[in-house]
Amino acid sequence: MVTREGKIIFPDRLLMLYAADVLQRNPGALVIYDVKCTGKLSDYILRQGGSPLMWKTGHSLIKSKMRETEAELAGEMSGHFFFKERWYGFDDGLYSAARLLEILAGRMETPSEVLDELPDSVATPEIKVPVEGDPHAIVARFARAAQAENAPFAGARLTTIDGLRADWNDGWGLLRASNTTPVLVLRFEADDADALVRIKDLYREQLRVQLPDADLDF
Repeated sequence: MVTREGKIIFPDRLLMLYAADVLQRNPGALVIYDVKCTGKLSDYILRQGGSPLMWKTGHSLIKSKMRETEAELAGEMSGHFFFKERWYGFDDGLYSAARLLEILAGRMETPSEVLDELPDSVATPEIKVPVEGDPHAIVARFARAAQAENAPFAGARLTTIDGLRADWNDGWGLLRASNTTPVLVLRFEADDADALVRIKDLYREQLRVQLPDADLDF
């Protein structure tokens, strides 16, 4: 989505809007999101009275988790949205667009004003680093090193359901292996530019141990 001012509203922030709407009718419902989504999402869902669940990236994996947990809503940073509430639980772009129009039409504010209310941060796009060999094996070694005693990640909350996501109070970083191509996928988000640089530098330094000859100019 792009506002009339030319601002891109990325899918993880749109998921906030969908979650607030769904949770009005389904208090306490489970909302699933993938590991690439904003760190602001979990707290936002909790404040709306929902139950957030981070899960692996991939539309088939998300759909399977929705069936397992009977979640009412799910979304991915890639733009896949899955509605079980009033729909069938699969990813449907046209239906998602219709739901967005329904939400915006019911508000007195302009669409830009509605979207500006959503929590925001400083973030990178998805960064892809081509590698030779098995990217999953590289990520596994990276994650093991990060969990070692006295590792630089010691002060972070580590999530290993899909690669390694490290969350600090002021931002997070992610390294995972692509499900479809021989590349490593990284993404970073922080409260300000300085924190973003700090987290990127940490991932770059630790990844260089695994890939000393790779181009890590991100």
